[in-house]
Amino acid sequence: MPSRRIVLAHLAAAGCAMPSFAQDDKSPVKLLVGASAGTDFTARVIAEKLKDSLGRPVVVISKLGAGQQVALGELKRSAPDGRTLMLVTSAPFSIYPHIYQKLDYEPLKDFTPIAGVSSFDVGIATGPATAARDMPQLVQWIRSNPKLAIYGSAPGTGSLSHFVGISLGLAIGQALTHVPYKESPVGLVDVSTGRLPMMMTGLSGMIELHKAGKLRVIASSGSQRSPLLPDVPTMTEAGVKVNTTSTVGIFGPAGMPPEVVAPLTKAIIAIASTPEYRDKLAIYNVFPKPATPQELSAVLGDEYKQFAALVKASGYTPE
Repeated sequence: MPSRRIVLAHLAAAGCAMPSFAQDDKSPVKLLVGASAGTDFTARVIAEKLKDSLGRPVVVISKLGAGQQVALGELKRSAPDGRTLMLVTSAPFSIYPHIYQKLDYEPLKDFTPIAGVSSFDVGIATGPATAARDMPQLVQWIRSNPKLAIYGSAPGTGSLSHFVGISLGLAIGQALTHVPYKESPVGLVDVSTGRLPMMMTGLSGMIELHKAGKLRVIASSGSQRSPLLPDVPTMTEAGVKVNTTSTVGIFGPAGMPPEVVAPLTKAIIAIASTPEYRDKLAIYNVFPKPATPQELSAVLGDEYKQFAALVKASGYTPE
């Protein structure tokens, strides 16, 4: 008969579908979030289902500040045991290295990719300061009023919204002046009252004002129309060659063992592949995008190159 040690070894191998926590250890897994609104909501949707897979609580902890860098700092300092994870948008990996002279982390070395979960784009809204009701009219207005071509972005400098404005300027050959906003509601009010010609930010925050006729959502920045406003074209469909999105993934600290990463990847991808997940995320204009660690790394690598080219072509001065 096989020895007790051999039997236990086989049981351990069979049970590796979950991270290597002790059976009596029911301490929670922390899922950090460094951004608000749709990102925080996505984290909570995943956490609710992930707790069932892990058999332990999964607690979402918001650590806002410095464009997710506060939360990334905590993740970097955490033990690589699967107890601390973070849901991160791609900006800290694809944009920040090109615009900040010094970062407190190394994007490729200090974190372990676990799974891709979603992507999002932004909407472009105009208001009373411009008569533009679609993208061709906005392009014409910008070219006719270059000194007035001012756009707001939230959450401001270094965000996807900021770079959608840069991309628009490059695509039409007329640079736009950028005004950063920490929060989108303030900028959207400025658009609706005519103090600001246009705003680039998350589409979900624009819906109510758009339907009330206080501003006009004229396009979205990604490759597919939003289910929130299916009649609003993408920028590419509207004749402006801009296709800019942000990938969202879950990461752990550097040095996580494969036997800890693999079951987390499997569980998270399973959650992100369900119709329920898709339907819940739709209210924030967030699209499911399940991906393996290798696929997530490849997408982030492509975004890194895209934004490197944007920064260089725009002449944007790193801070």
